[in-house]
Amino acid sequence: MTDRHLTPGVVANRLAPEAYDRNFADLYPPYDKHEAAVAADRCYFCHDAPCITACPTGIDIPLFIRQIQTGMPEGAAKTILDANILGGMCARVCPTETLCEEACVREAAEGQPVEIGRLQRFATDTLMVEGVHPFTRGQATGKRVAVVGAGPAGLACAHRLAMHGHDVVMFDAREKAGGLNEYGIAAYKTAGGFAQAEVEWLLQIGGIMVETGKALGRDVTLEGLRAEYDAVFLGIGLAGVNALRTEGEDRAHVHDAVDFIAELRQSRDLSKLPVGRDVVVIGGGMTAVDAAVQSKLLGAENVTMVYRRGREAMGASGYEQDHAASKGVRIITGAAPVRIIGNGAAEAVEFAYTEEGVEGLTLSDKIFRLKADQVFKAIGQTLEGLPEGLQLSGRKIAVTGAGRTNLDGVWAGGDCAIGGDDLTVTAVAEGRDAAMDIHATLTA
Repeated sequence: MTDRHLTPGVVANRLAPEAYDRNFADLYPPYDKHEAAVAADRCYFCHDAPCITACPTGIDIPLFIRQIQTGMPEGAAKTILDANILGGMCARVCPTETLCEEACVREAAEGQPVEIGRLQRFATDTLMVEGVHPFTRGQATGKRVAVVGAGPAGLACAHRLAMHGHDVVMFDAREKAGGLNEYGIAAYKTAGGFAQAEVEWLLQIGGIMVETGKALGRDVTLEGLRAEYDAVFLGIGLAGVNALRTEGEDRAHVHDAVDFIAELRQSRDLSKLPVGRDVVVIGGGMTAVDAAVQSKLLGAENVTMVYRRGREAMGASGYEQDHAASKGVRIITGAAPVRIIGNGAAEAVEFAYTEEGVEGLTLSDKIFRLKADQVFKAIGQTLEGLPEGLQLSGRKIAVTGAGRTNLDGVWAGGDCAIGGDDLTVTAVAEGRDAAMDIHATLTA
């Protein structure tokens, strides 16, 4: 710990130079060949394979583990990628502890599942390191599809469409493709520039053109795309951020957590990123955990997450909550912000304990304060800039079947559509399935 670490206020260069590389190294180093073989030997190859049912993309998990066991990691990767073209990223960021690994028979019997996620990474990394793209583009159909949003849903949709011979043009508002995978996930989960490497690998199939810096509503319109293309897929995510609606929210050093994570992910020198000594993160989902943990890794001395309900209601899994705690993040539940205190810049946050009753969640008269020179808001995101004519269900685009909207020739999937649950793996499944429905429609 350096003297800079203890400096009050929001400053950069809190740690010794070597600490940044250490703190943001790969969370779980990949298996080597021997470790993968040992881990694969633990699989029972169940006939009913509950792990497959638990995977949103339906990967044949026993098959790919058998392929690893028999010395065919490239074949295992092909099995994975047939179902989930972003299998490499999902191996790193999927909450496997609540999906396939929770369903694993060994988890029920021994409390220690087969490490499916790490085996999946071993297989997909082996293939990608070799530079192999195991899919070929189908015979050209002459059909053109616009995909708006180059995140997980859009990429999965575009790749599957290209496999069937359609020409795809992807539009994304940001400077890079990748969406959530590039801008919204903790750096220690996707070390080494993996998100961009995976995009470049995916595009090897051909037939996909990517136009970045093109936002829906600003640079392209849904009406124009419908007129120019045979079909349109919307994978625009949730660009808006919910406000706290709390006194003092406009004070200096009160930020949206998603912006903080995006800035960190794009930084070439983490020592130049300013972070507070006393950081408060408001929210209980994965974004809140990623912001809190990374604040700690940047050198914040005290980091506290505060969530309005109980731990069981938090969007972050128990595993992620434990990970945050292991890094020194304090978690307070059952409290909501009342006001942010400070003279220009944030100095503290005042909270009220909450109570659950017949009328829902209410604030009690029990108040406490947390010192805070930096505050991150992570209370959810919203749909922004929705084109006219699209029907909503709640706060998301209404879809039926495999992503069909109420507009002819327009599909949607991922976080922007009803059913999306803020997971990369779910977005991939929805983009893939929409592509198959688009293909069936265009070739009927």
